[in-house]
Formats: sequence, structure tokens, C-alpha cells
Amino acid sequence: MKKRKSAQWSRLDNAAKIFPPTSSKTDPKVFRFACELNETVDSNVLQQALDRTVEAFPHFRAILRRGLFWYYLEGSPLKAEVHEESEPPCRPLYDPVSNSLLFTVSFYHCRINLEVYHALTDGTGALQFLRMLVYHYLILKHADAFGNSPPAMDYDASLNQRNDDSFRKYYNDDAAKKREHAPVAYQLSGTRLSEHRIRVIEGELSASALLEKARAKGATITAFLAAALICVIHEETPVSDQKKSIVVSIPVNLRKYFYSESARNFFGVIKVSYTFEQENSTFDDVLASVSDSLAQELTADRLSQRMNALSALEHNALARIIPLFLKDISLKIANHFIRKEETFSLSNVGKVSMPEPLKPYIRLFDMFNSADRLKLCMCSYENHMVLSLTSPFISTDIQKRFFRMLSALDIDVVIHSNQVDDE
Repeated sequence: MKKRKSAQWSRLDNAAKIFPPTSSKTDPKVFRFACELNETVDSNVLQQALDRTVEAFPHFRAILRRGLFWYYLEGSPLKAEVHEESEPPCRPLYDPVSNSLLFTVSFYHCRINLEVYHALTDGTGALQFLRMLVYHYLILKHADAFGNSPPAMDYDASLNQRNDDSFRKYYNDDAAKKREHAPVAYQLSGTRLSEHRIRVIEGELSASALLEKARAKGATITAFLAAALICVIHEETPVSDQKKSIVVSIPVNLRKYFYSESARNFFGVIKVSYTFEQENSTFDDVLASVSDSLAQELTADRLSQRMNALSALEHNALARIIPLFLKDISLKIANHFIRKEETFSLSNVGKVSMPEPLKPYIRLFDMFNSADRLKLCMCSYENHMVLSLTSPFISTDIQKRFFRMLSALDIDVVIHSNQVDDE
């Protein structure tokens, strides 16, 4: 009798442990990266490209399992199949009842979409996967143009490096610091869209124009847009809540501070707040405060303290033997209180690069998150920047004010939006 090959498995990284117990139809913890080409997508070629890409990222071919003490990823023979987009964006990918892959690839006209469950990887890991997918697609589609000497990709990490759990690699209990609790933040509210749908409103603009405006204020793009959205939300805040802090949660790519080529989760989260104690607070006041906070938080020492504080539970001997169902309850409670400390989130993926010979075939990249609250995501490719605002609410007043504020600064913005059934 042929011996059955044992399945490969791996622990969830530290950041991923929060996602399975806190995922729901309202908040499925799914994000999307997309690449818009200058040509219609060929589904057959895209499938070939996906097959090649999965071979380079084998940990993507996994399902999520429940153990006695922890969740874990188990290698699966399931094949990822491309399909034409037909469902609303960022639908749940993790179902504890049925076993399925934790990512999906779809296409629509000129767009290639990658949607990923956050327990599998973070934005940087997903972007590397999509870049490789687009690379293989264009090399296959335009084989006559590249022949036997296709351009090289700049991401050549080994399989071990891609599968690396960098949280375990850099854990240092001496650097751990007790988690700081922030005050209760102002919470956005309103009538929600039906069937747990999200509204996606994207603004396409010149990256150089926005950078020029931010630099004129002595600020980064992240600080500039965070301050702008804080001001816009304040304008929509009821008088009775205007003394509450507006708090923005910002994911940080830890690879910029600690060397890692991992295609798994390796990010931290910082929080920046502003309280409008003075009625005459201006945008410049908010921007100065946000910039100072970012400068204080975005240091290797500070990020290491936060990273190790969150990793401490995983390395605690007592916590290891607590049954998973009790851990789930604890993490759900912790997540509830963390949500009370945030008004909205902002994620800046930064510049997306591709090999020079492929650039004529690509128009832009963009990304956005599933949303149980207001979220702003952004990335740029060449001079194309896309700002994506996702929200579970019917109202679009904040989004309108935000893009009007940018337009008032003489930044040309082209707006795109998805259609929802409530309209």
C-alpha cells in the first residue's frame, strides 16, 4: 500500500492570529490589489501566469485549520482558478465550515484583481504576488516581444525567505513594552449598506502634484492625507462629539525597519490622534501635530517595542496551553476594545515598481480593504496615484468633502465608484 504523504503545515504568524476569531460577514478581513493593463485580459494566459506564480509562492496554496491551541495553515492540493469578476468586492474568503484557498484571482476587461484573506499575508506580501502574476502574464502574452530573454524581476527572495515568520525572528522579550491604551475615539456611524456590501470611491490623481503639495507643507503624503481626512471628519462630527479625539490607525511595513523578504504578514500598527480643543484649529495645526506624532512613532526602537509587546502572548508558556476556543473569546474581546480606539484607518502601500520593458503594457495599480469602518488606502505607479476610500455606510458626505478639499488645492482628481444595490 502506498504511504500517504503528510500534509505540510505552518503556524500563523503573530499578526495573523487576530484575524480568524474576529472575521465576520461585516468584517471579512479581505483586501484587494488590482492592476489595470492597457489591453483586455486574456483569461487563458492569466491562468497560466497564476499557475507559475503559485509555484513561486507555495504558502498561498493553503487552507486554514483549527488546532487544539492555535490556528494553522495546511498545504492543499486545491488549484487556484481565475474567473471573471461577478461578485461585489472583498467578499469573505475564509469559511470555517468549508475548506477553500484564502485568495482568489479575477479579471474584468483590462483589470486583474487579487483578493486575499489577511491571515495569509499582508499588503506587501500580496503586492509581491500580484507583481509576479502580472510579470508572468505579460511575458506569456507578449512572448514575441521578449523572446528568450525576458526582463528580470527585482523580487528574487528564496522560498525560505518568502515563508519566513519574521515576527519570531525578531522577537526580543527584553524590548517588549506594555501596550498603551488610547482614549475612546470618535466613532463614525450611519445607515449601512445592505448585505454587508462596501462602497468603494477612488480618486485618480497625479502623484507628483500631491507630493508637491505635501512637501510645500514640510510633510509626507501619509501625514498630509491623514490630516486632511481628520479635518474632513471633524467638519461632519456632531457638536456633542467634537471634543472626542479623531484617531487614525496606520499599518506600517516592518520590512522597512527590520530586514525581511517574507511574503507573510510582517506589519505593525501605529495610531495618531488629534483633538479639536480649539475652535480655530486649522489644517496646518492638524498637519503639524500628525507629522510630529509620526516622527515619534516611526522609529525602529518604538516599532520594536510594539512588535514585541504583541508577540509576548505567543511566547508565554501559560498562554500556549490555553484551549483555542478560550483564546478566540479573549481575542474577540480585545478586538472590540481596540476598535473603540480608532476612527478610521489609512494604509499607504507606496510606489509600485515593474521592470522597464513591461511598463508600456500597464496603466496603474490600486488597492483597497473590506470595510467595517471608513478606510483610506493608496498606492502609486509611475505618476498615477489612486486613493481608495471604502466604507460600509450609505452616506458619502465625508468622501465628497475629502476629494473636494484636494480639488481646492488645484489637484485634478478623477473619481470612480462602484454601484451598490441601495442606489
